[in-house]
Formats: sequence, C-alpha cells, structure tokens
Amino acid sequence: MNPQSTGLRVASIIFGIFAIGHLLRLLKQAPVTVGTMTIPMGASWIALIIAAILCIWLWRLSSLRGG
Repeated sequence: MNPQSTGLRVASIIFGIFAIGHLLRLLKQAPVTVGTMTIPMGASWIALIIAAILCIWLWRLSSLRGG
C-alpha cells in the first residue's frame, strides 16, 4: 500500500468516526450547546450524511490506488 492510499484510508476512518458520533447523537437525542447556542438535530443529520459519503468515497478511492 502506498502512502497516498494509506492517507486516504486514515481520512476515511476519521470521517467514519465522525459519522458514528453523529449517529449516536441522533439516537440518544443528546443536546449539543456551543456557548449559548444549541445546535439543532438537523445539523447532525446533514453532518452524518456528508461524513458517511466522504468515508465511503475515500475508502473506495484508496482501493483504486492500489490498496
């Protein structure tokens, strides 16, 4: 596996962890507050979808590059 494929896999795993975190937030209905502002659950839906797509895309791209 070349360094570029390794980097793509690491990035894919990081995005996968973020996707799992957002999924857990949605399942547990955990509130997130930044300062005085509460982040709506809709933001986690969007972040979950984007992180999952990036995770899958980068993993597939790393496989095409010789992984």
